[in-house]
Amino acid sequence: MEWIPGDAPPDAEYWQALLQDGENGPAAPPCFPDVPWEAWLSEPSDGSGDESGTVWEQSRATPEEPKSPWELARQTMEAGQIIQAVVTGCNRGGAIVTWHGLEGFVPASHIVSIPPAPDGQERQVWLHRLVGTALSLRIIELDPDEEQFVLSERASLLQKGTGGNRVMEIHPGDVIQGRVTDLCSFGAFVDVGGLEGLLHISELSWGHVRHPGDLLSPGQVLKLYVLDVDREKRRIRLSMKRLQPDPWASIEERYRVGQIVEGTVTQVAKFGAFVRIEEGVEGLIHVSRLSTGRSSSSQRPVKAGDRVTVRIIRVDGRRRRMRLGWEPTEAQYVQT
Repeated sequence: MEWIPGDAPPDAEYWQALLQDGENGPAAPPCFPDVPWEAWLSEPSDGSGDESGTVWEQSRATPEEPKSPWELARQTMEAGQIIQAVVTGCNRGGAIVTWHGLEGFVPASHIVSIPPAPDGQERQVWLHRLVGTALSLRIIELDPDEEQFVLSERASLLQKGTGGNRVMEIHPGDVIQGRVTDLCSFGAFVDVGGLEGLLHISELSWGHVRHPGDLLSPGQVLKLYVLDVDREKRRIRLSMKRLQPDPWASIEERYRVGQIVEGTVTQVAKFGAFVRIEEGVEGLIHVSRLSTGRSSSSQRPVKAGDRVTVRIIRVDGRRRRMRLGWEPTEAQYVQT
C-alpha cells in the first residue's frame, strides 16, 4: 500500500465523504471501500480479526457469481419447475417467448388454448392472440450449443411427481397407451401419463413413412410398445410397428425363388430400382436387370409409382433382403 504522509492535503474522496457524513463521520476504509460499515467496525466473534477489531475475513468476502441464463435453464429443467414467460411473437409452428434473456419456442401443439390440428390460418389467429400474455411453462428441450430452448404449456399441467412415479412403473416390453402431443420430421412425442416418450419415424410402420403427419395427428391416442426406458434421464422410446407382425419374419414361407409377383416402384437409383411387394417388404431390381434392349439408353425403363411385374431371384429373411428381376409385359414394352 502506498504510504501517504500525515500532512498530505485531503483528496477528492475525503471531501466527498465529509460532505456525505459530516465532519465527524468516519472516512471510508482505504482498502475495502465497498464493505458495509457494520462489518468494518464490528468486533470479530471468533478472534479472527486484528487488534483494532476489524473483521478481515468478512471484508474480503465476494458475492456469488450469477448463473448464466443457460445454466439457470438447465437447473430449472432438471428440477421440473414451472416458469412464467411472456409471449413476444409467433411463427407458423408456435409461440416465441422470452425468459431471463433467452428466446424460447413453444410448439402450437403444446399450447393448451389452441384446438388440436387447426388449419394454418386458424392457428395463426390463435397464436397472435397470445402475444403479450404470460404462459406457465416447463422446459422440455435445451441445447445451448444449438441455441435450442423449447417449452411446453401442456407439460406444466402434469401433476408434480407423476412423471417420476410413472417412469418406475414402465418397463421395456410393456404395451401402454399414449396421446400424441407433437409431430416433427423425425417422429412424434407422446404423453404417457406424465412422461413424454419419443416415437421415432422408423418405429411407426414396417413400411416406408415419408412424414409422421401422414399417419398421426396431435391429440391422437395410440397403443404403443415400450422399446427402452432410461429412468435417470426420464426418457422412453416407443414403437407402433412392434405391435404388428414383422413381415420379414415369415417372408420365406410366403415367397419362393422363381415366383412372379407384382409390385410398385418406390425409388429409382443409379444402381437399380426398389419395388414394394407388400407393406414393409421391398426388393431391389439391379440396374443390370432393368435393360430390355427395346428402350433407348437415355430413357429410364421404370419410374417411381409404376406397377411392375417382377421375378423373385433371392430371398433372405434374416438380412431383410430380396433380389428381383424385371419381367416387363407387352404393355410395358410399348410404353418404353
